[in-house]
Amino acid sequence: MMLPSRHYESEHTRFIRALMEQKPELAEEQQRGRALWWDKRPQDLADRKRMDEGRVPQAPYVYQTAD
Repeated sequence: MMLPSRHYESEHTRFIRALMEQKPELAEEQQRGRALWWDKRPQDLADRKRMDEGRVPQAPYVYQTAD
């Protein structure tokens, strides 16, 4: 059985490492961007409750037409 070399490093890995060396601020920018778009929470419990009340139960098979 062929095992991968312990010292093998893919071209993609080398590219990412070189990029991070050239632009060390990239990791911080990535975290700020993620916080901007994804890491969001409702402002208070009232907003959370309103969002939960607006949920609509999903049908078991969403592609079936209601005849």
